[in-house]
Amino acid sequence: MIRPHNIGRIEALSDAVFAFAATLLVVSMGTDASDSVIDIDVKVFAGFAISFFVLLTFWFLHYNFFRRTTHMDNWIIALNGVLLFVVLYYVFPLKSLINSWFVTQGMTPDKLAGLFELYGLGFALIFLCFSLIYLRAYKKEIELDDRWNLLFYARHFAIFTGVGIISILTAYTQIGINFGLPGILYSLLGPFCALHSYFFYKKYKTS
Repeated sequence: MIRPHNIGRIEALSDAVFAFAATLLVVSMGTDASDSVIDIDVKVFAGFAISFFVLLTFWFLHYNFFRRTTHMDNWIIALNGVLLFVVLYYVFPLKSLINSWFVTQGMTPDKLAGLFELYGLGFALIFLCFSLIYLRAYKKEIELDDRWNLLFYARHFAIFTGVGIISILTAYTQIGINFGLPGILYSLLGPFCALHSYFFYKKYKTS
């Protein structure tokens, strides 16, 4: 007899991993060295603050998934595990990238490109996991309205993945690396997501 999965335990594990990631951010605040106490405060606080709120955003996206569907299977559990793994690793290249904004010496185009590539890889993997768990839930959902909602978010987060990949390729070729083009490209998310929302609801909600 196949028993249903306990969603509460999966959410509890996920919350524990997010909490652990936040703890690692706090612990890492004292690892940066500098000749100026003021520089330490600015870099460490900015890196911690932005990384923390990005982590909180990922937690909120994760939270919303479990409010939009009650379906749970081994595929979603596996994808959720990959997502949590990447989140744990992701906060550190993000923090390093933020700290690089304050560095005036020693940051070569190769190093900056490497940070953008690592950041983009984490970004793309996280949203690929979100896209795939929504797609899996969509395929198993019975209610029509819920299915369209799940499909919308599967495609929505696929756009995030695609933009992340574009940023990685731009950083790899170092096109516009001196003025941060790989980072600027993330602004494409606004118009791309708006267009997707418009055409999706025009197709599915009016049919």
